[in-house]
Amino acid sequence: MKRFAWIGLLILILALISACAATPAPEQPAAEEPAAEQPAAEEAAPAEEAATEAEGKYQIPAIEDGKYNVAFVYVGPHDDGGWSQAHDVGRIYVEENVDNVHTAYVENVAEGADAEQVIRSLARKGFDVIFTTSFGFMDASEVVAEEFPDVDIIHISGYKANGENFGNLMGAMEDIKYLAGMLAGSRAKVDGNPKLGYIATFPIPEELRLGNAFALGVAKTCPDCTIDVRWIYTWHDPILEKEAAASLFDGGAQVVMTGADTPAPAEAAPGGKWGITYDYSGNCTVDACLTSMYWNWGPIYTDIVEKSREGTWKGGWEYFDADSGGLGLYGFMEGETPQPGVEGLPEEDLALIKDTLAKMLAGEFDRFDVFSGPITDNQGNVVLEEGEKLEQLDLDGFSQFGSECKTCMYWWNENITAELPELE
Repeated sequence: MKRFAWIGLLILILALISACAATPAPEQPAAEEPAAEQPAAEEAAPAEEAATEAEGKYQIPAIEDGKYNVAFVYVGPHDDGGWSQAHDVGRIYVEENVDNVHTAYVENVAEGADAEQVIRSLARKGFDVIFTTSFGFMDASEVVAEEFPDVDIIHISGYKANGENFGNLMGAMEDIKYLAGMLAGSRAKVDGNPKLGYIATFPIPEELRLGNAFALGVAKTCPDCTIDVRWIYTWHDPILEKEAAASLFDGGAQVVMTGADTPAPAEAAPGGKWGITYDYSGNCTVDACLTSMYWNWGPIYTDIVEKSREGTWKGGWEYFDADSGGLGLYGFMEGETPQPGVEGLPEEDLALIKDTLAKMLAGEFDRFDVFSGPITDNQGNVVLEEGEKLEQLDLDGFSQFGSECKTCMYWWNENITAELPELE
């Protein structure tokens, strides 16, 4: 009898469900209609679905038929006044100096899954070359390069390559930060305040390498100067960068240098103090800007695009020095006027900066000369003995991340007062 009772109850429930289904649903506002089920989208392959979302979010540009198509992927806005804008100036240079080429960009691309889908979407669109311009785009670039062997993908600032269509590109900005350190040390010495500051982004070899190069330069002109560090864990955040700069200035810093994108150190500098900006030659616009350490990507990109079209480019590890023309110290390059903060500095300091820069541009002084012994870290350990120099693996690597480097870059120079960052 229990079985028949359950059957009766089931019939009653089904009748009620049918009645509810037959009752017309209240009319919904038009704005809510997209919430309706769309079976076709649900049945799409996960990669295709994500790519569609990325295209909608990032407005993937189209190629131009009959031209060699080159795309750029930016982590920030193309006009950020820093890293991404320097790359965009390079993009424009390519379009103006290479015949029959079309360039395009996608900006504000998040590192990780979004980057992978944007790069894949560009490859699907038919772009011949894709430059991916942030450290966090490395793994995504590698994945897409394997999927599209006929597309050349060049990643900026990482360490991976496949010897075919996926390569790594970076320049020795440590050269220029070394010179900027000399300038900052001289300014602080003349101002009578031996404290300096550094805004660092992420705890990767690049940031320690550039911070240490700056510190080594400072020691050349101001042996008594010390440097504090603020980590901000972002490449581009105008508010956070200004807060970090203000914190360093409030802590007593006379000059603040940055590894991030915006001109925050110069903009936040109180009267009588100085900021050093980074990445873009056009961001040193206020009197408090002592100089800018900038990139000139145009000639570097032009060479790669031309080789790619000829079929002679192979994805390896390219690391250019100052003699390539890809790096600059604002106010000290040909045709540039020094900033107001350079006035009144000792002639011997200015001569050291100018002479070292001239040797760099002539190929007579490179990144390995910047990192030559003797060097001691801020724990009293000897990093390099007299006459020794770091090798490229040392500049690029942390042994904690699996690098085969010997000396590696997980150390702070003796004039940096901060502790080493924790590595994830």
